[in-house]
Amino acid sequence: MPSASRDTVHVEVDSERRLVSRSPALQGVFRQVQQVATADVSVLITGETGTGKELVARLVHKLSHRASREFVAVDCNAVAPTLLESEFFGHERGAFTGADRRRVGVFELADGATLFLDEIANLALEAQAKLLRVLQEREFRRVGGSSLIRSDFRLITASNADLASRVRAGAFREDLLHRLTVVEIHLPPLRERREDIPLLVSYFIDQKRLLLKRPGVSRVSHEALDLLVARDWPGNVRELENVIERAIV
Repeated sequence: MPSASRDTVHVEVDSERRLVSRSPALQGVFRQVQQVATADVSVLITGETGTGKELVARLVHKLSHRASREFVAVDCNAVAPTLLESEFFGHERGAFTGADRRRVGVFELADGATLFLDEIANLALEAQAKLLRVLQEREFRRVGGSSLIRSDFRLITASNADLASRVRAGAFREDLLHRLTVVEIHLPPLRERREDIPLLVSYFIDQKRLLLKRPGVSRVSHEALDLLVARDWPGNVRELENVIERAIV
């Protein structure tokens, strides 16, 4: 659960990662996460690249009644379209050339747990239709299989694209969008919460100096911090983290 120190919120996601903020916008996100975590509904997390969408998804999972089970994450950008069906549904041995053993897909792995699909906008329309069917029926067959498999998973998705615009362009199914957005959580870009930058800089310095065995590094100069706060950070928190890490090295 979040802990507060005056106007600052610290949220431990896991043993290595923490969300920190003093901005009203992100503190509103924390409150929304607490409200939705136990509701067990589908959640869509939107925001630019690097804003921390997967971290927020992991926090929703951590605060849910499914926390003792797996958090199964899939980057839809990283899976080749030809392998996506096998990734989702799994396959039986001999289902296609190279399928020399049975594989369990992520729908099956996430039974009783949380399934996180990152960059959902990049799913092809055919894959969207298959995902929609699973969400409606909660059952599927492995590729090359005949037995129906039931799975009870909570779905959390993330996108840096405007899915409503993609619906209008014919690139995303409107019925699937309705299924995904029972609750939408929007993460603001770092340039809209500059008050968090000094806090994040301090957090990343503390984290990276231990990881990189540079205990002598403890802070940045006021001049350097002013430059960091003034920057627009198109890559958001992830870019800031990388800059701090390179500076410590």
